Amino acid sequence: MLTRRSKISVEHIVNITINGKLSIARAGESVASAVLASQHFPTRHNPVSGKPRAPYCLMGSCFECLMNIDGSPNKQACLVTVAEGMAVRLQSNRPSVEELDEN
Repeated sequence: MLTRRSKISVEHIVNITINGKLSIARAGESVASAVLASQHFPTRHNPVSGKPRAPYCLMGSCFECLMNIDGSPNKQACLVTVAEGMAVRLQSNRPSVEELDEN
């Protein structure tokens, strides 16, 4: 189980929403790190098999951390830095063509 090694000081807190639940993150960390530390699993489901997936490499190589971030699907959570008020959601299926056109 992943946990934070130290408490987050108030000046370094960023409030984000993960799957509709308010969560705190450390300023400057990636969305994937915040999701793992908050123990929100899985981050997506495989579009073919439906199996749950979660961040793996944390450096942008494996694409296991794809999430819907601020309404944009297929974002690599390990490459996006948390921001105040950010809304992060589980990516449960392939986005529609309309969703891709909007972003």
